[in-house]
Amino acid sequence: MNGPVPILMYHSIAPRPGDATRRLSVTPDAFAQQMALLDTQGFTPVDTARLGASWRDGAPLPKRPVLVTFDDGYEGVHRHGLPVLAKYGFAATLFVSTGWIRGAYETGGRLGTMLDWDQVRELAAEQVEIGGHSHTHPQMDQLSDAALRFEVQRCREIITGEVGTRPASFAYPYGYSSRRVRAAVREAGFAQSLAVGNALARRRQGPYALRRVTVRRSTGIEEFERLVEGRAITLNFARDRALTKGYAMVRRARQVRRKAISSRV
Repeated sequence: MNGPVPILMYHSIAPRPGDATRRLSVTPDAFAQQMALLDTQGFTPVDTARLGASWRDGAPLPKRPVLVTFDDGYEGVHRHGLPVLAKYGFAATLFVSTGWIRGAYETGGRLGTMLDWDQVRELAAEQVEIGGHSHTHPQMDQLSDAALRFEVQRCREIITGEVGTRPASFAYPYGYSSRRVRAAVREAGFAQSLAVGNALARRRQGPYALRRVTVRRSTGIEEFERLVEGRAITLNFARDRALTKGYAMVRRARQVRRKAISSRV
């Protein structure tokens, strides 16, 4: 199956999120309604590793595949998301920033109430693939080579030790990547990685730049249905694309300046 696949990007599931996560959160009722629609419409959620294996090796996919992915590691994924996923027998992927998960490796900087490692393991036992999302959630394309390697490798080491299996999939914090970042993720042993892009994922994007569609607090059920059906995505996210392109130019300029400064030191 080489046709386009919707990859849904969630963050927090919370009835009353903090200001920092409000825009990218969904309510528990909205999430339940969205999963019910996937079930009614005959979609079959698969995890990121299965999609990657299919497009890499030709492993079969169900007729209407969709990916349900969560970034960062918010506690509501366990509290509110897991019961709904279990109800329908849905697979999903959780991309954790290991320094944000509550426990021995905390680095601070988290934006909300996070999972602990026991909860991460419980999710892993219930068809939720655990993937990497860096250690401290930086803009990875702005890091030095050494810092970039640390973020990717430390994340993979911690997940392997806590979950008991090596993570196969990665998602870039903020969706930002570059050729150098993608190479670091590949060299660390990840088989595929997700960006944002707000478009359907296609095999030709390559395994380290697969695109996702953002699900927000403002995403109503009719808009959600259009997104998973691949209709009107370009129109829905036109403003986001313009802002992303503009900010990409700013980040590239910053990186050039940093290289010029470091070369003079």
